[in-house]
Amino acid sequence: MGPTDAQLTKLLSPISRDLERMRAVLVEQLTDASAAVRDMTDHVGRFRGKQLRGALVLLSGEVCGNRSDEHATVAAIVEMIHLATLVHDDVLDGADVRRRVASVNTRWDNQVAILLGDFMYARAFNLSTELSSRLVSRLLSDATRRLCAGEIEGSTRRYDFEMDQASYESIAAAKTATLYSAACELGARYPEGVPGHFESLREFGHEIGLAFQIVDDCLDLKGTQAVVGKSVGNDVEDGKVTLPVLHIYSSAPEDVRARIRDIYMTPGLENRAVALREACDLDPGIDYAMARAEELVESALTRLSAFPPGPAKDALGTLGSFVLDRRW
Repeated sequence: MGPTDAQLTKLLSPISRDLERMRAVLVEQLTDASAAVRDMTDHVGRFRGKQLRGALVLLSGEVCGNRSDEHATVAAIVEMIHLATLVHDDVLDGADVRRRVASVNTRWDNQVAILLGDFMYARAFNLSTELSSRLVSRLLSDATRRLCAGEIEGSTRRYDFEMDQASYESIAAAKTATLYSAACELGARYPEGVPGHFESLREFGHEIGLAFQIVDDCLDLKGTQAVVGKSVGNDVEDGKVTLPVLHIYSSAPEDVRARIRDIYMTPGLENRAVALREACDLDPGIDYAMARAEELVESALTRLSAFPPGPAKDALGTLGSFVLDRRW
């Protein structure tokens, strides 16, 4: 077992029983009368991954003493929304692999993948209407809106080598930190959490989520598909200029800048990420981005100081190390 596997085990152990309940709800909700849909949802079930967002619902409730019989269902709703975003993201990125298996758009096609993502969104929000409070529906519908707006904004900023770091972080936060933040807030707040607690955990989720996305952007540049478990190099192929590249580009001489632009924009160029690594030293950009991720994690961890010691608090603290150390 590697260090990140040990961290993940420590992270999930305080909520293992509720995680099993969450997974049971997921299986039930992703089962359908249509054999074709069942075939696809069974395939998506292999994308289960770390289930961090669902875990954050449960850990946030646990750390501030706000537990209910419906928390496992809330966690399942958050995970369904996350799964839907993964299926749609693979279409947007043209990804071939997800969790070491073929992406839905590769096994079937883009049209089917979009419809399956929509199916999971519908299931998630339908289940949210059956809960005793409307809070989940309200908060997650707004989170989904912001997530989609971030994707749209990111699409309009492709090939934007002059983008400042604040704009990059705003887009990255909308795409990823939004759901982390919502998961933490719901865990602490649903159905009637104590004010002050959920604000702190909401900000914790935002900073951890943004750090997660920055690390993901670094892995897309330096990772391998065999280790990361999904297609890599997609950001360069899709024209997304992420923080490591922005940092390198901002200080590079004009001839290097021109090569970077050509690698991103020349039609038909193969293996753009490999060409980018050959054209410039990406390590300083990756180091800069990882340092920013470390800053965010450090800030996030300070937000846990108000909560009493215990396994849930320790687990949330472990999440910071996991985000920074992960290679998958």
